[in-house]
Amino acid sequence: MCKILCSTGALLGKPNNRDYTLLESLSKELNCDGYEFMMYNSWYLDAEDMLNALLMLQLPMPIMHCEKHIGEIISKGGSENMIEACGLFEMNCMIAQTIGAEKIVIHLWDGLLSDANFKHNLDAYSEISEIAESYHLDLLVENVVCNRETPMKHWCELKEKYPNIHFVFDTKMAAFHGELDLLYTPEYDWLWKENHICHYHVNDYAGQPKDWGSLRSLPMGEGHIDFENFFQFIHKTGYHDTFTVEATAFGPDGTVDTNMLNRQFQYIREALA
Repeated sequence: MCKILCSTGALLGKPNNRDYTLLESLSKELNCDGYEFMMYNSWYLDAEDMLNALLMLQLPMPIMHCEKHIGEIISKGGSENMIEACGLFEMNCMIAQTIGAEKIVIHLWDGLLSDANFKHNLDAYSEISEIAESYHLDLLVENVVCNRETPMKHWCELKEKYPNIHFVFDTKMAAFHGELDLLYTPEYDWLWKENHICHYHVNDYAGQPKDWGSLRSLPMGEGHIDFENFFQFIHKTGYHDTFTVEATAFGPDGTVDTNMLNRQFQYIREALA
């Protein structure tokens, strides 16, 4: 039975001061099966209080999304940056283990550098995967947007070097690079036939390929992704794991549209029925 999760990043943003205590009231209005906890770099100094608050909520959080700057630091290269990145990644793993997560998502490359120095990111996977394994976490590399090549090209490079690697497939990021339909082709059926994709991020995209101004997490139906076809395909592959809805639900005043999110959860359940 698939689990439909909600990203806490869809709920908490700058307009509501990324106030994690809001999860207590919001969770009572949401009809999801759990949460993907999104870490922000502003929470590192507050990590102990944050963890105590999360543990008191007792919300199911089977997936942790690493703080995104880790990939940016890796992209810079150099031993000092790698030491810093690994230290931050281990802190994310500790948080993930404490909240009961089983999987941890990473942007292996990120920021303005993105994949400009991809060899750094390719080599770094070995060390961070060992850290994740030491915390009994399944490490998932996301198909993060690139400014030089494409996510699928880098996934292929990673799989060649690390045959047992696991991925999270993000619909918006794939659509941004015009790579969503690659998922359906025989050339890339190893992604699901060999169980490399272990999680999906579900959000829509309304722009043209590589339209940076349109790179927002939209609810399904507000972009041009064919989700009917997407979920029919996923159903046929026999996938029975996790999906996370990432559509941004907070407005300029910080108010969260829980009704929109509940419609998203229901759509996925019906599409997979």
